[in-house]
Amino acid sequence: MINLIFDMDDTLYDQMDPFGQAYNEVFGTSKEYDVPVEKLFIRSRLHSDVVFDQVQNGQMSDEDMHVYRITHAFADFDITISEQQAVDFQNRYAFHQQHIEVHPFMKELLDYGKEQGWRMGIITNGPAEHQASKVKQLRMDRWIAPEDTFISGKLGISKPDTAIFRHVEQQMNIAAADTCYLGDSYLNDVVGAKKAGWSCIWINRRQIVLPDDVEYVPDANLDKTQHPLDVVKQLIANKTV
Repeated sequence: MINLIFDMDDTLYDQMDPFGQAYNEVFGTSKEYDVPVEKLFIRSRLHSDVVFDQVQNGQMSDEDMHVYRITHAFADFDITISEQQAVDFQNRYAFHQQHIEVHPFMKELLDYGKEQGWRMGIITNGPAEHQASKVKQLRMDRWIAPEDTFISGKLGISKPDTAIFRHVEQQMNIAAADTCYLGDSYLNDVVGAKKAGWSCIWINRRQIVLPDDVEYVPDANLDKTQHPLDVVKQLIANKTV
């Protein structure tokens, strides 16, 4: 028996899809804002992480965070955008997030896990209502019971805090030794899961290279061309989960 717990953003679906569509609509017609979109996305995620705790504790609104992350991401490329452009970008980004779909590789894994009777769940950081709407859009109830979806904004604890992993173990009645977490963030997902004693597969779509001396190493490091189902099967065969 294996338990698979998933991150959502940039794990169950490719977050570059709605981001790239929004970029093309708001900035793509002008050479003034011509930057590598994937690199812009990565910088946006990093700036979002910087202020995540401020948003969680109410010091910064979601709207201000949205402006902050894309404004600072462009600034990393020495490009200045207006607050209105940042708002316009976020509006288009939010629109396209309403049309996200589970990545085909993840769908294969979810279908197989359901067939095998594996226990599956979700842990995602973010505002409760916003993250719940994405869970609904992805139609995750095809594989995962609503009570096995855990959103930091609802719980008041977030990854990488070990407390959220312990909460999930208790609520789902699962053991750390039998549980594998799949996520895209090294800090939130890999470090959080490994500190909790879980196995972890890093969905490293952006092919981020870690220093050789990191303390926490994922059990597998997948780029966007690799099939997570194959890796999960191999981990089981190796009895690492």
